[in-house]
This record gives sequence, structure tokens and C-alpha cells, in this order.
Amino acid sequence: MESLESKTRFCSVALLLLLISLLWSQLPSSSAQQQHEPNPTIRTMEDFSGYPIHEPGQFGSINLASSLSVDAPGLQEQIEELSSFSDAPSPSVTRVLYTDKDVSARRYVKNLMTLAGLSVREDAVGNIFGKWDGSEPSLPAVATGSHIDAIPYSGKYDGVVGVLGAIEAINVLKRSGFKPKRSLEIIMFTSEEPTRFGISCLGSRLLAGSKELAEALKTTVVDGQNVSFIEAAKSAGYAEDEHFSSVFLKKGSYFAFIELHIEQGPILEDEGLDIGVVTAIAAPASLKVEFEGNGGHAGAVLMPYRNDAGLAAAELALAVEKHVLESESIDTVGTVGILELHPGAINSIPSKSHLEIDTRDIDEARRNTVIKKIQESANTIARKRKVKLTEFKIVNQDPPALSDKLVIKKMAEASTELNLSHKMMISRAYHDSLFMARISPMGMIFIPCYKGYSHKPEEYSSPEDMSNGVKVLSLTLAKLSLD
Repeated sequence: MESLESKTRFCSVALLLLLISLLWSQLPSSSAQQQHEPNPTIRTMEDFSGYPIHEPGQFGSINLASSLSVDAPGLQEQIEELSSFSDAPSPSVTRVLYTDKDVSARRYVKNLMTLAGLSVREDAVGNIFGKWDGSEPSLPAVATGSHIDAIPYSGKYDGVVGVLGAIEAINVLKRSGFKPKRSLEIIMFTSEEPTRFGISCLGSRLLAGSKELAEALKTTVVDGQNVSFIEAAKSAGYAEDEHFSSVFLKKGSYFAFIELHIEQGPILEDEGLDIGVVTAIAAPASLKVEFEGNGGHAGAVLMPYRNDAGLAAAELALAVEKHVLESESIDTVGTVGILELHPGAINSIPSKSHLEIDTRDIDEARRNTVIKKIQESANTIARKRKVKLTEFKIVNQDPPALSDKLVIKKMAEASTELNLSHKMMISRAYHDSLFMARISPMGMIFIPCYKGYSHKPEEYSSPEDMSNGVKVLSLTLAKLSLD
């Protein structure tokens, strides 16, 4: 009896599936409008059968949100594997531009892109692109990505989550059956960190069309070992024709750009929130300052007769703090990250000093006021201490970037539809997104990281937090792709 009932149920299901198949074949082809509004016949069929039967790519965003599945263990394993391409022992990561470890890491990323079914290309400085062609490839694509270079003795997650997480986001969408209208493209940016050549966001600056940088890379840029950029790039297989203007992208090349990143601060973790929707990126500026004095023997030269370049540098470092605090804004920050003394002997009065100063603010005018005050203090200190101010150089003085309103809206919607808590926040660290904003509407997704740690071995983001970020990125890409 049970066998007869099972056969009857099987036949009923088979007939139902045959009916659905016949009805589906009669449905009109989809349009952009239909992708947002489910066909009434489909809804009737779903109600009758009790199962969702959307054609792949025909999801409403709520249905797509429920179908997103992240391979969290696989993503964590990839992060661990990528961290092994390092010139520092675990758990630290050191991966500097165009070194052997950097080249090996690039090869690893390109292989993951290929395995994800993306078409891969590179430009003259090694920005790596992986594209998933949409149904309307002539439309500007939606892009995402970040960087994988790492400053000395840093962590595994900075930038890396935005590259490997982007590849996983594409895999998530493919597993869900989604089909993009606009193409989706991942960018792995060259040298976001300024470690080797003192230039931050080198790859994205060039993509944004920096003619000054393109020219400098061909002529004057060298590293600490006096290796030219051209020589280093060629050793890694790039810069064959030295035409760096070929890297430039026209404004509007992308419909939108979204970067997934660890927060690098403690706010999300402290407030127990899942996602940060970035509304603006602070404006960074960096300065190089040098003083020169007479030097001399630490015992023989009495205090009234000294022209101490080291004390001039120390006084300027304190002046940086003073001028930043004078702004009376929590968004104004300043750091003396490098202070070097020559000759660097305990029994020798410093004859030269070198400082490198970083100052940032979301308000460009306020930040520029701080720079002006720092320069005025440098001149005053030099006169008072009877040393020479031999250099005061503004290395870069970039404007802030605002996230695009549509991109913010889609990121917030995606978080809500995924039942993830989120807040609007400012990025006080700069990212490649700062420069992508010059050629494309831009947005950033932050995820929590342990105690806000970054640029140190203790940097960490949990698999759950990374999965949440990847889901929000996936759904945001899908929404923008169909727009």
C-alpha cells in the first residue's frame, strides 16, 4: 500500500514539474523592468508548488539575499595561504611591491580569479583585473577590489579581505544562480601601501589619471636601495613599454566601485555592529621635513653653543600635536611616523634630522590650515635653534572623497535585507577608493576587526564578520549590476 502511495506522489510531482516546464517555456523573455518585478504567472506557479522557481538572474533582492551562501572556511583558508607569501615569519606579514613574495602572491590571486571563471588581465604597473561579463557588456561595469601588499610586520587582513572577499562574492552570486546585466569586475590594486617608493595608492592614483605620477615613475622615483621604479617593475614582469599613461581610465569607466575592508578601528566591535557603510574618506597629506645643524662631540660642545638638529625635530613633532589639537575637531589627526637622526651615535650631537609627517581630516580646508601652521613652526624653530630648514616638502595633499548617494543606498539596503546591523561612518584611513572616486561613483563596506587592530600581526577579522561583509558586497554588486 505504501509503495502504491509513493508511486502516486511521485507521478503527481512529475506531472507538476512537467506543467511548470511547459508554462515556463511560454513566458516572454525578461527585460530590465521584469528583473525587478516578478511575473504574475511565476508567482502563481510558486504559490501552487510551494517552491521558488525564479529563473537564475530573475531574483528580487529579498529572494537573492536569502540564497547567498559564503564558503567561510574556504575564504579563511585562502587568507592563510596568501599570508604565507611573506618576507616575515608568521603571524606577521611583509609583502612589498615587486618583490619575489609579491610576485608569487599576485600569481595566487590570478589563479583564484581564473578558477572563478573570470577573464584576467593586467596593466603596465600590475593592477590586476578579473571580469565576469554581464548580459549587456557594453554598459559600464560595476567594480570592486582592494590590495594585497603589506607593510613590514603587519597582518593578514588589511586589503586582502577586499580582494579574496570580492572573488568569493562573485562565487556566491554564481552559486545563487544570479546573472548580472552589467559586467562585474574585480581590481587588485598595485601598491596601496607606500612602503617601497613612498607613494601610497600608486595603482589607483594612476588609474585616476595622475600625469605627474606617471612622469615621475619614469624618471625620478627610486626606493631606499636606489632601485628605480622602472627597474623594479621590469623585474616583476611589468612596465615593458614604460607608457604608464596607458593605465589611465576615463571618468565613467565604471558605473560604480565598492571596496570591502576591515574597519581598522574599534567602533563597529565596540558598538556590536555588523557593517559600516562608509559615507566619506578623510583627506590625507604627507610632509617631509629636514633640519641641518653643526653637530659635534656630545661632551665637548657646551649647551649654549649647540645647533642641534635633533632637538629641532623633537620640537616640531610636539608642534604637530599642538596644531592638530588646536583644530578642536576629533576628525583632525597628525602623526610623526618617521624621525631619523644623523649620524645616529650616542656621543654625537645630531647634525641632521629627517621627519615624515602624516595629517588627515574630512575637512580639506581645516587640514590645510594645520599644514600651514606646521610649516610656520618649522621656520620659527629653525631660527630659534639656529639650524637650517633644508627641506619642507608636501609629498601629497589629496582632497577627501564622498561616497555616492546611490551606492550608499544600495549598501544600506543590502545590510537591511540580510538582517545585519549597520551604521553610517567615516573612513579616517585612506584607501584606493579615495582615488577611484575621481573616475566612478564610490562606496565602501567596513567589517569589524579585533580591537580595531591593523598594520600589526594581531590584526584579525572573524569568519562570521567576513562572511557578513561578503554577503553585503555580493548583494550590493547584484543591485548595482541590474540598475
